[in-house]
Amino acid sequence: MNYSEFIQSVAARPKVSPGQAEPITRATLETVAKRITGGQARDLASQLPEELRGLVSRPTEDPERFGLTEFLERVQSRAGVDREMATEGARAVMDTLREAASAKEYGDFVDQLPQEFWQLTGPGSGQLQPRRIGT
Repeated sequence: MNYSEFIQSVAARPKVSPGQAEPITRATLETVAKRITGGQARDLASQLPEELRGLVSRPTEDPERFGLTEFLERVQSRAGVDREMATEGARAVMDTLREAASAKEYGDFVDQLPQEFWQLTGPGSGQLQPRRIGT
């Protein structure tokens, strides 16, 4: 998925206007990068269009610890939107990430987030796998 397709995918989601898609995408990815390990951020960045990679990859390994409420406040502040748009926009970005990244990378990324983030992402990869009895 290229940059234009990524932004168009975010904008195509309900409740996100084309004019808000780019700042919300940037704000969400910058905030996500702070919440996951540096290694995972670099892995996720490798799955993104080149224009978005710099927003996610980061040099430090230790993630900041904050919950969904603070995550959405940071997206809201960075994008200059209201709380509802920050929530809907972040959800649209996460849905687009799910489509743009490999299932493994998306699952690894989601697995680093607290369960309350599932409101935006859906469950991580470990939660999507059926459990096999006896293996």
